[in-house]
Amino acid sequence: MNERLRSAVDRLGVQPGHQVLEIGCGHGVAATMVCARLGDTGHLTAIDRSAKMVEAAARRNARYVEAGVAEFLVGELEELDLGERRFDTILALRVRLFHDEPERARALAERWLAPGGTLLAEYDEPG
Repeated sequence: MNERLRSAVDRLGVQPGHQVLEIGCGHGVAATMVCARLGDTGHLTAIDRSAKMVEAAARRNARYVEAGVAEFLVGELEELDLGERRFDTILALRVRLFHDEPERARALAERWLAPGGTLLAEYDEPG
């Protein structure tokens, strides 16, 4: 597995029962790592603006989707509506908006962060 992603997920401190939001899930590699730590009571909501990426991520994580641990949604951070849901952890890796407009991106994401929750946003150019 990708060490960059593993390092980021390790730093999140995801525990069984956590509610996690991943923004820009791509192929779902980090989602797999997160879901493996959530147990039966946690939940991952993962979004990506690309339907192709969401399909790939859902396929990769089919066992977690079937178990009700994960859901993959097509959407963009600027237009996302998750209602009253709140997340213990929000993860955004290589999401360009966090690089180009970090304050705006953080404000958009933090509206779903539970009190005391963690937002990890990192951007580096794909290699």
